[in-house]
Amino acid sequence: MSAPKVLFGFHAVGVRLKTAPQSVIEVYYEPTRRDARMRQFLDRAREANVRLIEADGLRLSKLAGSAGHQGVAARVQALEIAHSLDDLLDTVEGPPLLLVLDGVTDPHNLGACLRVADGAGAHAVIAPKDHAVGINATVAKVASGAAETVPYFMVTNLARTLGELKERSIWIIGASDDAPRTLYQTDLKVPVALVLGAEGTGMRQLTRKTCDDVASIPMRGAVESLNVSVASGICLYEALRQRS
Repeated sequence: MSAPKVLFGFHAVGVRLKTAPQSVIEVYYEPTRRDARMRQFLDRAREANVRLIEADGLRLSKLAGSAGHQGVAARVQALEIAHSLDDLLDTVEGPPLLLVLDGVTDPHNLGACLRVADGAGAHAVIAPKDHAVGINATVAKVASGAAETVPYFMVTNLARTLGELKERSIWIIGASDDAPRTLYQTDLKVPVALVLGAEGTGMRQLTRKTCDDVASIPMRGAVESLNVSVASGICLYEALRQRS
């Protein structure tokens, strides 16, 4: 069994209490906070028969590794979502929808990407081990529970993984501002992996060469690019719109 990890913030801990209460070892909360949100949270924890421990702000900050804990944190067992990308894809019904992040190293951006991936119904998020951030407490908090529901696979060789996805007839589409066609002119109803690079630098050259096609997000204002989580949301929800 994997070592316990820490979740913090109302969303992250609340989603775990809702979806897998048996995996919650104990919940720490700040007793001086007595507002309605805290009362509702504690009621949910008590309904789940979870051990509650009072803790001051300093202890919570040390436990969470952040001052943004909102007065709650929890020690939980890691959940097994899928052992490998291949195992996951073998169970997908209908055309797969994957999000590939090339070079996203900021935990806030990753957390936001996981959140939109969950909302759009993406089957997994994929990133290279040497150019990405892993799941940590900050990612889990920003993801508002999506770090617990969306499989996140860090692969040794991204180009090779994209090649393996092609062998499964999954179309690899990269987001690029110099693409000749827009996202809205691209067929996203087919099995697809949407590839986005880090804000500013974009996809690495080898990653772009591996793509089957590229598409742009129309930009009508003065800014040249969007935050990667915003771009991910636009791409994933366009795929969802087309499939609906």
